Amino acid sequence: MKDVSGDCAPTPTRRTALAGLVGGAGAVLAAGCTPTGASAPAARATSTASATAGGPTPGVMTLFDDPGFNFSGLMALGGSGQGAGEVGEVLTAVNSINKAGLSAQSFVSTFKKLGDQLMAAPVGGRPDDQTTRWRALRAAQYYGQALFFVLGSDDPGSEERMYQAGRGAWDKFCGLCDPAPVTANVPYGRTPLPVWFFRPDTSVRRRPTVILTNGSDGQNVDMWTYGVRAALERGWNALVHDGPGQGQLLFVDQVVFTPTWEKVVGPLVDWLTARSDVDPDRIALTGLSMAGDLAPRAAAYESRLAAVVAMPGCLTPWLGFPPEVREILTPDKAETNNIWNKEVVPELPAADAATLRKRFEPFSVQAMLDARQGRMFTDFHTPAKRIEALDITDVVGRIKMPTLVLDYEGEQFYPGQARQMFDKLTSPKDYVKLTAATGAQLHCSPMAPQQHCEVVFDWLDETLPAS
Repeated sequence: MKDVSGDCAPTPTRRTALAGLVGGAGAVLAAGCTPTGASAPAARATSTASATAGGPTPGVMTLFDDPGFNFSGLMALGGSGQGAGEVGEVLTAVNSINKAGLSAQSFVSTFKKLGDQLMAAPVGGRPDDQTTRWRALRAAQYYGQALFFVLGSDDPGSEERMYQAGRGAWDKFCGLCDPAPVTANVPYGRTPLPVWFFRPDTSVRRRPTVILTNGSDGQNVDMWTYGVRAALERGWNALVHDGPGQGQLLFVDQVVFTPTWEKVVGPLVDWLTARSDVDPDRIALTGLSMAGDLAPRAAAYESRLAAVVAMPGCLTPWLGFPPEVREILTPDKAETNNIWNKEVVPELPAADAATLRKRFEPFSVQAMLDARQGRMFTDFHTPAKRIEALDITDVVGRIKMPTLVLDYEGEQFYPGQARQMFDKLTSPKDYVKLTAATGAQLHCSPMAPQQHCEVVFDWLDETLPAS
């Protein structure tokens, strides 16, 4: 077992909090919500440090004064090291947004325009396949940035179209990879799971394989940044997939998150073990952002996994919501929704209303459909209970395989939970905290995904050595 290694403001009374849920963005931000249409990321978050001196994210590059937008900008910038962004493109977009006046609308329109430009042929150029390929990956990044805030923009109804634009860019990138990933639909209930199976080559050599699990609002391009490229460079296979509450299943098929994530991972393992190029004894599972809860949940019940990585460890996603929001939930559905609709919603500032619409979207089809109409959902109880059901505090003790728990200095969404998970594990376990000393702080190390991958794959290579 290896261990490599804030004070909170007083919680207001429920009546005081509900009088103006957040009194502006501050209280929501301090509790880990993102502003103006943002939610907990596979790779996005808001810094709790906004309440302290030194700007929205002390110790990191400030692209935008707003910490939620700043985090998203850092994610795009950090992806540049993996080809999923370009420093000059991102900083030029940042300058344009700030010049226009930072808002969800300026952010969405600027990044969408950049994605559109990259999907078109460069002016006066005849791009070869490699140019087209990498431009498509960067376009997928920028469409993903726009998608993240689109519910707070002037056209929330364009959400599905924005998703399809990013998906089209991702599929174009994949089609030009050599070898191109194997694509399939893996059975899952009434709605199959789209998968992309990346291989270093087309041989039938049995290789270790990592299943990459996204968070509550990440896109496939984030899985390239946080695992696919690193896996291929080390001779691993990598499986990217959309689960319920993610990607195609959410935005098109309208299937929301499930707390029983082993029912998602089990069919993926079935599909992998049927392949001649997968070593069935060396299948690992990683979970980014909120999937730091989902992946350990699956590992507790799916014994065929050889290792699991939580990035970061998360026991209770519901604690990622401000106490003012959590206190709305009561055991009684009618009482809860009465409080929500009569005491909370009428007092919500527009930016916070957009934030909550986005954050609840992956847990309620009706909330998503209402958000696309610019309306607030009326049933708070149902999605809140679904989020609450993601708690794995009493489950992680069942995990038997080696487990790596990552933590981040300045973790905004799940502070303290990684250490709590590590302490509860009874399996072989390691804990690593990524820090500001190397620029790897904040949820999911947005400025240092290469360092992030180095830690994860060094551990995987040591834990699951070559046969």
